[in-house]
Amino acid sequence: MKKLLMLMLVVSSTLAFTQKITDYRYVVIPEKFKTFKNSSFGLEAYLAKVLQEKKYEILTEAMDKWPSEAKNNSCNVANAEVLNDKSLFTNKVILQFRDCNKKVIFESKGRSDIKEFEEGFPDALKQALTYVAFSNPVEMLPAANNSNAAQNSSQSEPVVSTTNQEGSDYSNGKLDLQKIQIEPNQFILAKSGSSVPFAVFKATSKSSVFLVKMADGNTTIGYFENRNIVIDIPQADGRYSKEVFVAK
Repeated sequence: MKKLLMLMLVVSSTLAFTQKITDYRYVVIPEKFKTFKNSSFGLEAYLAKVLQEKKYEILTEAMDKWPSEAKNNSCNVANAEVLNDKSLFTNKVILQFRDCNKKVIFESKGRSDIKEFEEGFPDALKQALTYVAFSNPVEMLPAANNSNAAQNSSQSEPVVSTTNQEGSDYSNGKLDLQKIQIEPNQFILAKSGSSVPFAVFKATSKSSVFLVKMADGNTTIGYFENRNIVIDIPQADGRYSKEVFVAK
């Protein structure tokens, strides 16, 4: 009989990082992640697969095989690393991307309660990758002008929602939340200053209507109404209350 598994998601990434990693087209993944001693359990191949699905182009460390756009300016390339952050009973990883000056531009953490390394570490990386948005590349300045490049990068727009709704900050008067687009058909609402989700929204077949997974595990629906986000909050008696988050 298969064991019952509890999956826990812990992601701590700075929101500005989430915007900056999308500026890159090219990502270098090393042949082996150095903090895993004997085996890295296929994490390199798994990371490459997911990033390619998010429209990033994967490069090896052999620069002579890079395309000219990357070879002529290494600041067009982000460098990926997965760190082994395992504790006694939990498989944990830290996913990092660094720029051409070795500065961390994105960091997120993932964990899994699956105790087997072969399944637990990939599951933890899957959680960490949740908030890596699709590539939306911009032209980078050379390293000598990197301060300007960083400024330009911080001003770049995040991936645009398929709903094309305006505003990214919302409040119901008690909670201040920020909308973070993580995929074309998926976004989260997170408390300001955090990227741990208050609610995860996935697109349905009806425009502007979403399947919503709440932080407490409940599943409900949400939708846009006059630029605001509405969630039908489940109540203890089986009914639903309308919670309106007003766009700021």
